Amino acid sequence: MTQQSHSWAYILDKTFFEKDICTPVFTAALFTIAKTWKTPKYPPTDEWYIYTMEYYSAIKKNKRMPFEATWMELETLILSEVSQKDKENSI
Repeated sequence: MTQQSHSWAYILDKTFFEKDICTPVFTAALFTIAKTWKTPKYPPTDEWYIYTMEYYSAIKKNKRMPFEATWMELETLILSEVSQKDKENSI
């Protein structure tokens, strides 16, 4: 009877030991994977704010901005790349 309780205690200790190792390893792997994820394809908030203010001031003055056409082309290009990747992934 003593022998069985000893092996049971060993199993319990081993389980806790493996659990304590697995959690940090899993967390480290998760952070490593998260670093390799693609960042959003849209500019940061401060760039959107600058763009919006320049666009608004151009509309107010009733003129077209030189970068407006470029911005629209980039947006179209980004959207087409995203839809192309979606098509490739669904095949």
